Amino acid sequence: MTQSASDTPAFPPDSIEAFLRFCAGEWMSLRSRFALDTPDDAGDGDEWHASERGELVVAYLEPAAADSPGGLSVGPKGEAPRQLLFAGDGAFTAGDRQGRWQLWPDGSLELTLGDGASEVRERIWFTKPNLRLRSTVENGADGSPSRASFCSEIRRVSRPASPAAAA
Repeated sequence: MTQSASDTPAFPPDSIEAFLRFCAGEWMSLRSRFALDTPDDAGDGDEWHASERGELVVAYLEPAAADSPGGLSVGPKGEAPRQLLFAGDGAFTAGDRQGRWQLWPDGSLELTLGDGASEVRERIWFTKPNLRLRSTVENGADGSPSRASFCSEIRRVSRPASPAAAA
């Protein structure tokens, strides 16, 4: 079965539902983390950053209500996922936390979670259909940044079966 041009999703995704659907898949991830509030004289100087590789599994969750764009089930491969449920009014829930989302004209999605003591902003965008980038900054109550991370994620795709293997 071949896919027609009308079946191919728009890139970059142009609605929150399309963006969430586009996120579904298995992703190889490389994350760099930065602790911005670590004193310069702490230890040998390398405590302020770390890098790690991982695999992330993202599934699209169909909308539970007519005014909802749906949600995401997100988690490291082999671990219990978290659910993010999006509302059409710009709100979302992540477990027991409430946040706001905004899809920007450049095709990026910004998520904001705050509890009064800190605020976390995460921006997710696609540079290619199978390459996704994420940046996260956590600010303290005074507005100063305390942690940040940057992820590059590559979607795992299956190769089509070779004609010899199908015979």
